[in-house]
Amino acid sequence: MAEAQKKPAYDEEPDLAAHSPEPAPATDAGLSEEAAAYEAPSEADIIAELQAERDALRDRLMRALADAENTRKRAEKDRRDGMLYGGARLARDLLPVHDGMARALDAVTDEGRAAASGLVEGVELTLRELLNILHRHGVERISPKVGDSFDPHRHEAMFEAPVPGTTAGQIIQVMADGFRLHEQLLRPAQVGVSSNPAS
Repeated sequence: MAEAQKKPAYDEEPDLAAHSPEPAPATDAGLSEEAAAYEAPSEADIIAELQAERDALRDRLMRALADAENTRKRAEKDRRDGMLYGGARLARDLLPVHDGMARALDAVTDEGRAAASGLVEGVELTLRELLNILHRHGVERISPKVGDSFDPHRHEAMFEAPVPGTTAGQIIQVMADGFRLHEQLLRPAQVGVSSNPAS
């Protein structure tokens, strides 16, 4: 019988190392070129860079502190204004109640006061108590008199008329009192003003 031919072994792994190219050895010339291209920063450059970074951080810190202080002051002002002027809307809404009682008392005649003295006295006490409550909460009444000078910051001119014996800008009639809450004007006093030309 003829001798069997020898088959190649396909299961064996090929020797890749024998066929791979060898890496080129590093040359001293290449390393020296890279080293020459890289220059280490000098001590002065490092100090300058650190100082610039320090200054930038200091600037950011100062800005943050200033913002925090402004926020604190704004919050304190809002809190203080809330305490002082928080009741402004309620006080303003109570002014028509004051006006109604004041007009009712102004309309009472001597005969009416004698016929309903208890009712009139009750309205007067209620009006007085309302003014006391408003005063306790910082609301002050602005009550100009006839002959006073007109103040545009406290008065509102409802009309002008040439009244003999008066000068221009003089109050000739008071139609309604004004009110203010601390420094905030709730309502100016409503007045009539003389329009006589200045002599």
